Amino acid sequence: MDERIERARLLYERAVFDGDATALETADRELDAAEADLALARGRIVHGRSLDAEKEDPAELALFERAARLYQALGDVRGEGESLFWIGVFHQVVRQDDGTAVPVLERSRELAAQAGDKLTMSYALRHLGIAEHVAGRLGPARERLEESVRLRRELGFLPGVAANLIGLAYITAAEGRRDEALKVLDEAAELAGATGAHSVLGWVEEARKAL
Repeated sequence: MDERIERARLLYERAVFDGDATALETADRELDAAEADLALARGRIVHGRSLDAEKEDPAELALFERAARLYQALGDVRGEGESLFWIGVFHQVVRQDDGTAVPVLERSRELAAQAGDKLTMSYALRHLGIAEHVAGRLGPARERLEESVRLRRELGFLPGVAANLIGLAYITAAEGRRDEALKVLDEAAELAGATGAHSVLGWVEEARKAL
């Protein structure tokens, strides 16, 4: 059992048997935090299933929005930033709507920076870079992906570095430097192979064929 649920039970008993009415407010916050964590976690699972089925599940957005509202009410900047990232990803990846996604991803990045959440920052920057690339703005796309790579190297998140290098390879090729792009893919393949990131290896091979 989540320890917050157990604490909520004990806080209920304190309110009922000891007459401590403030215990109920504390219990509400504990349960709101647990609910936010659960909504975020379940939303990610729904997102994964939607990608696999290539079909939108309306429950996904509702879960992420619920998590974001709860985190915001709790003053949990890190949680709100992460939830907003997933809302942005839903609009960008599932609905192919960068116009809606980008402002949400920007806010996610800002909140993650405030909270010192470098992993969420790296994800937000990655998807902002993708949006810039799709819009044909190669310079800003490179800037955001390179910053995401820097953060991921710092964190030791090597599969994520490899995934970003693939994006940088596409940008490099679009800039007319195909040989350099292939070298970037070589590094991506090396990192993906060393960390057992088999899906990323598949993306590398797709990129090689595309280039």
